[in-house]
Amino acid sequence: MTNIIKNGEIVESNFVVATGDDVDISIDNQLLPLSVYLENREALAGRNDYGVWLDSDEEVELLEDNIDCNVIALNFTAFNDGRAYSSANILRRRYGYEGEIRAIGDVRRDELEQMIRCGFDAFELAEGQDIEASLASLTGFSVSYQPTADRPDPLFRNR
Repeated sequence: MTNIIKNGEIVESNFVVATGDDVDISIDNQLLPLSVYLENREALAGRNDYGVWLDSDEEVELLEDNIDCNVIALNFTAFNDGRAYSSANILRRRYGYEGEIRAIGDVRRDELEQMIRCGFDAFELAEGQDIEASLASLTGFSVSYQPTADRPDPLFRNR
């Protein structure tokens, strides 16, 4: 299994990202592609041993009425593609999603703080990234001035 950063700790992931056209939904502990999840919602109902993942060009709004999994992974296809930031924010603020939002794909240390501010709470880092150093980098900022998904009130409201 892969180590991830989740809720400020390094833990072993319970999930494997399923890819390809022949994904078997009977296998547990998979992050299913959005298309597979949407096609098999009825068969997956009541199960808590799967999650869903979305590519950056897929619309998170397709989950609006169908969020019944504990993990949603958002794929960063490239370092310079930030569409998943908006998707995480929509999940937290608009839909009130309280489950795990995991960043997967090209996830790098210098993006983690911004990802947390948008609603991510778990990170599967890109190959070659130092997970210990990445976790340590999260202690650099104790507060942020702007409102965020994890702190909806701006700093000035605390006066």
